[in-house]
Amino acid sequence: MSETAAKISVSQVGTVMVPVKSQDQALEFYVGKLGFEKRADIPFGHGDRWVEVAPAGGATTLALVLPREGEATGINTRVAFTSEDLDADHASLLAQGVDADEEVMRMGDPVPPMFFFNDPEGNRFLMVQRG
Repeated sequence: MSETAAKISVSQVGTVMVPVKSQDQALEFYVGKLGFEKRADIPFGHGDRWVEVAPAGGATTLALVLPREGEATGINTRVAFTSEDLDADHASLLAQGVDADEEVMRMGDPVPPMFFFNDPEGNRFLMVQRG
């Protein structure tokens, strides 16, 4: 690639698409268990819906999209969420029956504490302590 290639003006990650078989079930999980806000639930096309959720005040949204033919749900999203109180969030998710690691991983400095959890479709996410 040429060093003189034109630069583009991307300023942030806007939306991450997460495949789900049931947008209603996904909304219940992300809003009800994770406390996200529903940002959009808009019908389009021939019976399709565009559904977006996000952490309160967050700029990046998750689009809860139906998988295309041949696509799977239950993926390792490689998406990490940031928590202000990781231990409390971990305990809350376990108490709500969310499929999460039994223990918070603590590897020591400089790696922050973290744990993995899955949504009802098996999509895997990481939760990391802020700071």
